[in-house]
Amino acid sequence: MSVTKEDVLAKLRSVKGPDLEGNIVDLGLVSEIFIADAKVYFSLTVPAARAQELEPLREAAERATKTIPGVNGAMVALTASREPGSAPAPSRQPPPKPAPSHAHGQPGQPQGRAKTGVPGISTIIAVASGKGGVGKSTTAVNLALGLQATGLKVGVLDADIYGPSMPRLLGISGRPEQLEGRMLKPMENYGLKVMSMGFLVEEDTPMIWRGPMVMSALNQMLREVAWGELDVLVVDMPPGTGDAQLTMAQNVPLAGAVIVSTPQDLALIDARKGLNMFNKVNVPVLGIVENMSYFVCPDCGGQHDIFGHGGARDEATRIGVPFLGEVPLAMPIRETSDAGLPVVATAPDGPHAKVYLEIAARVRARLEELSGDGARTMPEIVFE
Repeated sequence: MSVTKEDVLAKLRSVKGPDLEGNIVDLGLVSEIFIADAKVYFSLTVPAARAQELEPLREAAERATKTIPGVNGAMVALTASREPGSAPAPSRQPPPKPAPSHAHGQPGQPQGRAKTGVPGISTIIAVASGKGGVGKSTTAVNLALGLQATGLKVGVLDADIYGPSMPRLLGISGRPEQLEGRMLKPMENYGLKVMSMGFLVEEDTPMIWRGPMVMSALNQMLREVAWGELDVLVVDMPPGTGDAQLTMAQNVPLAGAVIVSTPQDLALIDARKGLNMFNKVNVPVLGIVENMSYFVCPDCGGQHDIFGHGGARDEATRIGVPFLGEVPLAMPIRETSDAGLPVVATAPDGPHAKVYLEIAARVRARLEELSGDGARTMPEIVFE
């Protein structure tokens, strides 16, 4: 049975507005409604000062939506708005710094303060790029597998709502199992626990969402997933420096970020923007990876610098951050990625996997180095 936006609006008119006046539709609280695979997504806009007390309103709207015939699920976000001209919320004093603690698992593995943000997860790192098309997601997958090869328990969060890649890159299909309450069981392959919007909608379904819905979806995929005990959660960030990146920096105690770039000047210009963004929100840059660094001809064995070479290394030296490694432009990496057979998992002894394993070892060493600095204060970001 096909569900329409009109069906949803009709049902939501039965949900009383704040203070039991009117209904949430006629009061203009309901955002644009998005329907995909019999799942309904929308947000409710409420005054910022009342956001916490109106959580039952969000729950009521979600329950009502799920009763519509043909609806298999609903994701309702509560979006807080501030009156024009009102002062921003006063900044809070940072909480006392907790004593550093070792991650679960083997001695000497990365430390992190992410346990305070997401129970069971010791360290969260972001893999980011200033622009799309530089191989960030492929790098994130193989980095996660490389960290796992060092003995860590690793998960992957696909934070790219508009262009999720993890289902294809890791060869995972199907839908996450819903556990008690709103919790979802993460999908799994190659020993990695994974969550992605790509598991919730069809691959060719466009996500036409504004910033608040994206931020809410990210928070739910992070905090309403039964990750269990993880040493490291690798977050595959969307390209650029927009809402999603700021949401992760504001709401998640990131231990650091890995920047992926290609060697050419245009990519490096955008990579610098990503570096500057993480610096401004007090997230350490773990290092830079130069992807598509060079091409080795399979016939003659000669090395060709199709996109230039060494630009990311030079940039890392210039700004004083570690250079993590060079990943070649190679057909096996592309073919295995498209097939859901990442090289670190399927050809761990090959030359391409060796590159990623070396990068993972450097990232782990960098995490261990930073963990000695103690916990950092969470940045407070105010949107004007």
